[in-house]
Amino acid sequence: SSAASMCIRDSNRCSISIPSNVAEGSSRTEKSFSHFLDIALGSSFELGTQLIIALHRNYIDKNKLQQLENKIEEFQKMTMSFQNGLS
Repeated sequence: SSAASMCIRDSNRCSISIPSNVAEGSSRTEKSFSHFLDIALGSSFELGTQLIIALHRNYIDKNKLQQLENKIEEFQKMTMSFQNGLS
């Protein structure tokens, strides 16, 4: 359906944005890198929201949602910890 296609497109956009911002920021100053990490984190929270929407629309099941949320949360914790170590 059109709604399913939009959900997939939005989830893909978020999931591509996360590593892309980390990679782009890694070639910048620490201050700028931190900004790119903020953008990546924002995309990870957006992806989490897209997955909740997918669950409510029965595109994924609770098990898959939990697996993906765990991976997103792990990324967020590691990224925030790394970001706190920047000057």
